[in-house]
Amino acid sequence: MKIVVLDGYCLNPGDLSWEGFAALGEITVYDRTPLTDEAEIARRIAGAEVVLTNKTPLSRAVINGSGSLQYIGVLATGYNVVDTDAARQRGIPVCNVPSYGTRAVAQFAIALLLEICHHVGLHDQAVHDGAWNRCPDYCFWNSPLIELEGKTMGIVGYGRIGRAVGDIAAALGMKVVANGPHSWPAGSAPAEWVPLEELLERSNVVSLHCPLTPETRGLIDRKAIAKMKDGAILINNSRGPLIVEQDVADALNCGRLGAAGVDVADTEPLPADSPLLTAKNCIITPHISWAPRETRARLMDIAVENLRAFLRGEPVNAVNS
Repeated sequence: MKIVVLDGYCLNPGDLSWEGFAALGEITVYDRTPLTDEAEIARRIAGAEVVLTNKTPLSRAVINGSGSLQYIGVLATGYNVVDTDAARQRGIPVCNVPSYGTRAVAQFAIALLLEICHHVGLHDQAVHDGAWNRCPDYCFWNSPLIELEGKTMGIVGYGRIGRAVGDIAAALGMKVVANGPHSWPAGSAPAEWVPLEELLERSNVVSLHCPLTPETRGLIDRKAIAKMKDGAILINNSRGPLIVEQDVADALNCGRLGAAGVDVADTEPLPADSPLLTAKNCIITPHISWAPRETRARLMDIAVENLRAFLRGEPVNAVNS
C-alpha cells in the first residue's frame, strides 16, 4: 500500500517519527506541497491508496482524478481543505483527529490572556536590557498589570476546549459565562449559559472556541464589539475568520477594545499588510496552540490508529460517512 503525506513538516519537523505509518505501507513524506498547484498535488498522490494532509487542499478534481485513492487522513481536527462530498461519492472515508489538543489549546488561550495581563516578555526583556539595574526602586512595571479575580470570562463555544478554558478561568477566580448552540439547565455545567448578546455585554474577557461555520464567520465585527464592555479583552485561538480583522484593529486603535490575543488569522501565514500587525495592544502568535511536542505526538498516534481501523474495515473519526 502506498501512503503519501502532502505536508508533514508542521506535524513532524524532525522530533517525531513516521514509523507508525511506515509499518502499514510504503510511505512518502513531503514537507510541503504548493497549496494552489492542483497539478502538483495530483502528481504527488498518483498511485497512492492513502493520502494524509493537514492544510494541502484535496479538491473534487484532485480526488476524482486519483483512481487508486481509498482513504484520506486529515492530520488535524479541521477538514475544510478536503472536498468531503466528492470523497463520499467515491466511497472514500475522510478521517480527522478530534480531541488531541484540548488541554494544550486551552492552556494557550490562557497564556495569551496572562501575557496581556502581565506582559511577562516585555518585562523580561527590560530586565535583560538593564532597566532593573538602573531602577531607583525595588521594582517597576512598563505597562498596566491586570488582576483577573472577580472579572467575567465569556466563552463563545462551550465544547471540550471551551470547558477546559472555563475550568482554568474559574481557578483564577473569574466568573465564567458561556454561549453555545444549545442552552443547558442551570447547574448542569460549570458555566452559566447566556445569550451571546448578554455574554458580550457582561464579559471583561471574550474567548472564542467555536467552530467556523457560515453562522460564526465574522462573528466578532464592529456591531458585536459595540456591545462589549469598554476596554474588554478578546482572545481567539480557534479559527481566524471568526473575527473581522479590520474591525478588531479599529477597535484596538481607538481603545474600544483594551487588548487582543490571537493565534489564528483569516489568511495564514499572516499577510504583511494585515491590520492586526499595526494595531495597538495586539498579541499575535503563529498558530501554535496545537504545537507542543506531546500534543503533536498524540495527533500522530491517533492518525495512525485511524488508518489501522480503516484497514480492519472499521473506519473511525470519519467526517463524511
